[in-house]
Amino acid sequence: MISASFSSSPLISGRNWNLGSSSRLCVRIGAFPVRESRGMSVSCKRKFSSRRSIRASADHDDPLLVQAARGECVSRPPAWMMRQAGRYMAVYRKLAEKHPSFRERSETTDLIVEISLQPWQAFRPDGVIIFSDILTPLPAFGVPFDIEEVRGPVIHAPIRTEDGLKALHPIDLEKLNFVGESLGILREEVGKEAAVLGFVGAPWTIATYIVEGGTTRTYTIIKRMCHTAPHLLKALLSHLTEAIAEYIVFQVKAGAHCIQIFDSWGGQLPPNMWETWSKPYIKQILDVVKEKCPGTPIVLYINGNGGLLEKMKDTGVDVIGLDWTVDMADGRKRLGSGISVQGNVDPAFLFSPLSTVTEEIQRVVKSAGPRGHILNLGHGVLVGTPEEAVGHFFEVTRSLNFNTLFPDRPIEVPTLVA
Repeated sequence: MISASFSSSPLISGRNWNLGSSSRLCVRIGAFPVRESRGMSVSCKRKFSSRRSIRASADHDDPLLVQAARGECVSRPPAWMMRQAGRYMAVYRKLAEKHPSFRERSETTDLIVEISLQPWQAFRPDGVIIFSDILTPLPAFGVPFDIEEVRGPVIHAPIRTEDGLKALHPIDLEKLNFVGESLGILREEVGKEAAVLGFVGAPWTIATYIVEGGTTRTYTIIKRMCHTAPHLLKALLSHLTEAIAEYIVFQVKAGAHCIQIFDSWGGQLPPNMWETWSKPYIKQILDVVKEKCPGTPIVLYINGNGGLLEKMKDTGVDVIGLDWTVDMADGRKRLGSGISVQGNVDPAFLFSPLSTVTEEIQRVVKSAGPRGHILNLGHGVLVGTPEEAVGHFFEVTRSLNFNTLFPDRPIEVPTLVA
């Protein structure tokens, strides 16, 4: 495998090339150069071309996940799992017995760090996502909530009127110091061995909780508001957009390498309504984040996104997460190779024989291709998932090599450039 950048004397295709300590390589993907060279170039061709210029990392020591998110050449797909810290792990259940409140576990720095590191210590994924919740920032901009054992999140004063909007205020990031502290500690703990991931909910998804007053299966109140009080909903979404953008920047400055935006309930909208009520606000967030945190990869995940892939691409994100109902090969074809993808093993496969898990991982990776793929599940880890299967998932991933999986992928040796 050719690294995107190095300055020593590498071994390429079995031949030593004495480049000198000051030499740099230019890797080309299709017709697009990765890094300007000083004196020579290398071509790393793929079986599908890209319409975007692949930016080489400013630091070749960036974690594997970050490199893959940016579309750089890597030796294998990085892997992590949504909900990789949680109730399927015995060590988590034991901790939860001592600290039964979810909000205590997700809003106390020591507990956040301990829980976030549990899967890292057990399985060594390539990404360590902070243990938190998409609703965590709500009290910081004026929306208190509770989490009840049976009902889940409950907002006792849902916002459905102009007067309700008056309760909102700019986000107070000092109330979220436990998030920033946790991200900083996680960055120190994993070093360069893994990427630290932060995350947020998309404005539409957060708004569903605030308007409906909690979880819902029908979304009738907020969908009705789209037609009966559009000005009110737009005002709410605009406020959420500003708060979420600031929250992302806060997480990146605190230590997150990468951010995932969960538009969990965006798939509940018809595609034309998603373009009106979700997409513009995600784009506004991206505009702010790209300006203030250039180079930070942003992932967008929507549950049930088969009808939205092309529209998701237009938001400007770096990576699109596919759920397991989308065929990876078809998703790649629809999105093109100019954007990275994440996913998308069905979480239920982890209940299958380990040999079946291996076969599915290989199928998904081959379908995604040798660049711009982060291996993940198509949704979160299910309660009751065998820990052995999770460990096997990551072991198999670490054993993969793109040169073996794609032996017909030609790699050209360096040639002098005038």
